[in-house]
Amino acid sequence: MKLFIDDANVRMIEWLCAYYPIDGVTTNPSILARYGTKPVETLKAIRKVIGKDRLLFVQTLSSESDKIMQEARKISWEFKDNTVIKIPVVPEGLRAIEYLAKEGLEICATAVYTPMQGYLAAKAGAKYIAPYVNRIDNLGYDGIGVAKTIQEIIENNDMEAEVLAAAFRNSQQVLELCRFGIAACTASPEVITGFLKNAEVTAAVNGFAADFAQISPKDWF
Repeated sequence: MKLFIDDANVRMIEWLCAYYPIDGVTTNPSILARYGTKPVETLKAIRKVIGKDRLLFVQTLSSESDKIMQEARKISWEFKDNTVIKIPVVPEGLRAIEYLAKEGLEICATAVYTPMQGYLAAKAGAKYIAPYVNRIDNLGYDGIGVAKTIQEIIENNDMEAEVLAAAFRNSQQVLELCRFGIAACTASPEVITGFLKNAEVTAAVNGFAADFAQISPKDWF
């Protein structure tokens, strides 16, 4: 399963990429707005940190399909290879996805809350389908179940799209989808660093160090 950072904090992204097996970074307008800097400059800084081989996801803002397509082409030109365009799955967005996919752009269908949105986006040619797991849960539905259903739709219909599950609350949600075979997930730095937070592991490592400290240096190697 591919693992992406869902954030725009350049320093945190740099740290996570140094220590974790990260495949790229996903952003959206809300995430970029948190840091009070010019979005294009933040995105350029992120690209510099993650390198040219990792994926960078950038979302369009327009609501009309023609303007979405213009914006998507501009994003693609600005950030070049390994840039994925995020487009919400609404009628205007779906139309743009189909046209842009035919042009060869890689699209991530975002703001996905239902399996039918996932099916339509995959059929239109989206490369990634991003269901909002925790947001779906907050509406009283099953976010994990929606992600799994979209995965099954893709597999059963021989579609080429991949599920990129998003909006996680905790590590357990990510683990459940990992076990199921979901292609990718994107999570906040807090969730990702939580993958390795375990008091028992910390105690074991500290125990090893304490025991080893009793060995004479001349007995090492």
